[in-house]
Amino acid sequence: MSTMEELNRRVTQLEARFEISELVSAYAVACDEHDLPRLRSLFAPDAVLDSPSGLLKAQGLDEIMALYVRLFKIRGPGYHWTHDHFLNFDPADAERASGVVLSHAETCPDGEVSLAAMRYQDQYRRLDGRWVFQKRVLNFLYYVPAKDYNQALTGSDRITMGGRRLPADFPESLPAWQDFLRQHGKTP
Repeated sequence: MSTMEELNRRVTQLEARFEISELVSAYAVACDEHDLPRLRSLFAPDAVLDSPSGLLKAQGLDEIMALYVRLFKIRGPGYHWTHDHFLNFDPADAERASGVVLSHAETCPDGEVSLAAMRYQDQYRRLDGRWVFQKRVLNFLYYVPAKDYNQALTGSDRITMGGRRLPADFPESLPAWQDFLRQHGKTP
């Protein structure tokens, strides 16, 4: 690859990094505003939305939008914000990238103020000249009523949904976490 080709590739990736970061932020704003048309525009037609806990599962734009309609009907005001964003470009396909987004949310499902800490595992695709979500996998560290937050991290059932307590999606499932416990044990 010539120096000029390498320079063009790097500039294109810098532009794409900015565009993908805006995509991630637009998702948070669209969720908070219950802006279904904007939310729809952020996903590829054959996109997938998923979560290890099974709370979110939809394939294709129509299923994804139906899922958000159900969620927004029970959720009052909310605020999502993103933190760090790790991004990797597919070396074999300049139209694809993947990333991890660290995030928090304050929401109000069924009138109960709740707090969440999340990681999104994303796959992005450039479609018709703009970046969209190809796949979003939402992993919860916790999603609990605010009144339970002070003890949220003391057990493994850190997801509360519809009155049910479910195991958190991470960190217990992560290989590094499991390796650490095998090598060093758990501190009481």
